[in-house]
Amino acid sequence: MNSTSLMASAPAGRFWSPRLWNPKVACAATLALVFLSGAVVGALALDFGVHNRQHASLSFDSPQAKALYFDHMQKELNLTPAQAEQMQSVLNDFWLYYRTVLSDGKQRVEQLLDEGQRQKFERLLQQQPH
Repeated sequence: MNSTSLMASAPAGRFWSPRLWNPKVACAATLALVFLSGAVVGALALDFGVHNRQHASLSFDSPQAKALYFDHMQKELNLTPAQAEQMQSVLNDFWLYYRTVLSDGKQRVEQLLDEGQRQKFERLLQQQPH
């Protein structure tokens, strides 16, 4: 069946031309439209803070964040059970050290400040992402 017979079999009153409808162009246009739509939706979601809200509840040393980090390390490094146990111990020691350093540093800074500055310092800390 050639294009002339296709045009002859088209319903009356409809304009159909092989030049205007190329399957390759239609497929490429559809893919481009889907891709661009996804990019726009993703950009809007990030702009409205969806991404930040998803991660805001997970502080660096929260149990969920620790579990996610450990699972990621275990998977990426393909750790044996013995290595995983040792890695968990090392990471727990690190998080304990991290918490101690933060607490000690905060106390030392607070000792330098007067009461008004301490209150402002506390507000500033609350505004910081964890």
